[in-house]
Amino acid sequence: MNKRFLTFVIFAAMTVSMQAKVKLSHLVGDNMVIQQNTDVRLWGWAKPNSTVTATTSWSQQKSETKAGKDGQFLLTVKSPKASYTPLSITFNDGEGAVTINNVLAGEVWVCAGQSNMEMPVKGFGMCPVKDYNHHILDAVNSKGVRSIKIPSVMAAKPLNDADCEWRLCTPKTVGEFSATGYFFARLLSRTLDIPVGIIEANKGGSRVESWLTKENLEKYTSDPTDSVAICKKWSEWDYHRSLLWGNGTFNPILNSTIKGIIYYQGCSNVGDPGDQYSQRMKILVDQWRSQFKLGEIPFYFVEIAPWAYDDGDVNAISGALLREQQYKASQIIPNSSLVCTNDLVYPYEYSQIHPTQKQPVGERLAFTALHRDYGYETVQYKSSSYKDMTIKGDTILIHTQDNYWCDAPFEQMQGFEIAGADKVFYPAEAKHFWQPGGGYWDEAIAITSPKVKNPVAVRYCFKNFQIGNVKNGGNLPLFPFRTDSW
Repeated sequence: MNKRFLTFVIFAAMTVSMQAKVKLSHLVGDNMVIQQNTDVRLWGWAKPNSTVTATTSWSQQKSETKAGKDGQFLLTVKSPKASYTPLSITFNDGEGAVTINNVLAGEVWVCAGQSNMEMPVKGFGMCPVKDYNHHILDAVNSKGVRSIKIPSVMAAKPLNDADCEWRLCTPKTVGEFSATGYFFARLLSRTLDIPVGIIEANKGGSRVESWLTKENLEKYTSDPTDSVAICKKWSEWDYHRSLLWGNGTFNPILNSTIKGIIYYQGCSNVGDPGDQYSQRMKILVDQWRSQFKLGEIPFYFVEIAPWAYDDGDVNAISGALLREQQYKASQIIPNSSLVCTNDLVYPYEYSQIHPTQKQPVGERLAFTALHRDYGYETVQYKSSSYKDMTIKGDTILIHTQDNYWCDAPFEQMQGFEIAGADKVFYPAEAKHFWQPGGGYWDEAIAITSPKVKNPVAVRYCFKNFQIGNVKNGGNLPLFPFRTDSW
């Protein structure tokens, strides 16, 4: 290459750089998925006080807005119906244009939480994802799934951008996708036959307080909100820090136009007293809905799996108490639903905080969305839960709700315990019972133990690590529960 031509190339590149004034958020870029059939927000920076115009490949309409004194701008475009047709959007502030390409219209969901949401398809060290090779190779059939991972960073002040980019789904890339998020998006995409984009904004080890704003922390908690005080309080376990993870890892996505949020978190809040966790979960969901400004968007979350909390004590109940709070949260958060995971661990995983069975977790979240948001009313997405009980002599009879007319297995139900007034629980036998004259619809589960002649309370899998086998007509597990308040 001669010197004169090289000089021309450099000069041309510099000219383009100087003319292209518009700088887009990293979340607005090539390969992104935009929410279909709505007003999609797009944002970035341009020359201060300039008029920024957006033109799209699918419409003759133009959208424009004025950049602020700091150059920031936000505008909306009307998105088309979901399809696999590649789209483009061009932004211009009058001094230079920027175009993003290979954009698809579809459904966009946020994947939030801690490490079990962050855990990629390739797994963590010593923590594999079941059937990894099959999922990697099957990625050729998931070209409609795309992902963007927000780097897990802390910030003293809320950030409005992050160093990230949208990723296509291929056997070479899918290993980096959130496993739970990917299996959720894969089933949605294949069932609806449309593109699905997931925005991964999570941090391993984070607490619910890690995502609360300064205002909510000051109003509802005793956590410090000064960054120095925060770092001092959690000097050893930085992933427990309040506020900072939300500022750095979640705030950059708040201008995104999304369909809903899936959430997997709770392990780091085990030990929280009373209903503190459930109340703070509601505060967080209210906060996110307010920040996204999209109304009461769906919020679907995952029960923490059985694990030996309390220094490896499988029979202690601190984990069970947190699951109980998660269930309570699902009852007080509008437009929410909780996925039960009691059956999604193997017996040897009592010391494995990242269980290998991530595909059914993501798919149960997808069952929920498909039924509640996409019209698949025949999909059975709810786990059964305790409804009521009566005591007849030495037997406790319980009914469940959301069981889809079935409490299975028919014989040898496992996971129940009963106790008398002494509050000592013993393993119990559980079997089907039809109340005389009641017919099929009055079927109950009869629970007894030869060691408890006068039972007063029953528990089901209410321990740190206990796997039951009771499922409903949708083959979904019964939520762990207790009838006592001991």
